[in-house]
Amino acid sequence: MTTSASVPAGPEAAIVAGGTVTDRLVEANEQYAAAFADPGMDARPVLRVAVVACMDARLDLHAALGLELGDCHTVRNAGGVVTDDVIRSLTISQRKLGTRSVVLIHHTGCGLEAITEDFRTDLEMEVGQRPAWAVEAFRDVDQDVRQSMQRVRTSPFLLHTDDVRGFVFDVKTGLLREIDPA
Repeated sequence: MTTSASVPAGPEAAIVAGGTVTDRLVEANEQYAAAFADPGMDARPVLRVAVVACMDARLDLHAALGLELGDCHTVRNAGGVVTDDVIRSLTISQRKLGTRSVVLIHHTGCGLEAITEDFRTDLEMEVGQRPAWAVEAFRDVDQDVRQSMQRVRTSPFLLHTDDVRGFVFDVKTGLLREIDPA
């Protein structure tokens, strides 16, 4: 298992030349902050939408959806799965910050399609403690989007469940394909 403290070999080594990846990120932030101007925005998203998506590094959600800073709330995790913590974030987003729509985005070639719930058992064997969370692995991305839509639509904590739509982002073409909830 590779950790964030591991030093990459090969082409990735150029990323951390002269320091760690985190050092590089901090340096980039210093440059960003030097030119930063307070946008004067409120925490409420302008478009009143929350987007739940996979954490996959190939998904540039703002570019893919034509979004600007301040347009939406973005909640990301492995698989873009609607977990209890996603419901928590959506509940705060709706009840305290005014969002009304939820867009769910899974994608082709997701890593969760390549593992199983046995991952938890493997972790337990390695570290001596079973994770309390589910992996939420899946084999059928369309069905997993439907399940996520259902979890949002049936949550008692969410006020606005009439505009919940799910999509699969194709990592090869950049196109979204809408999933019928039925």
